[in-house]
Amino acid sequence: MDALDRDWHVADIKAALAKCGTNYEKLAKENGIAGSTLRNALRFKYPKAERIIADKIGVSPEEIWPSRYLQKSA
Repeated sequence: MDALDRDWHVADIKAALAKCGTNYEKLAKENGIAGSTLRNALRFKYPKAERIIADKIGVSPEEIWPSRYLQKSA
């Protein structure tokens, strides 16, 4: 299976945040950043936003987005 196939689906991330009683806008406000900043992390590598989302869900960013953190072998 390709690493991209193992990244969490956007809907799964949204659902995990909802289970924690929050959403992108609330979480962004709590962290003093724009909601769009967190949503951008869903499509682009953005370590700060990835960490905020992952910390709230209770997992590591590497678990949510393994394709962004896998070591490339030469």
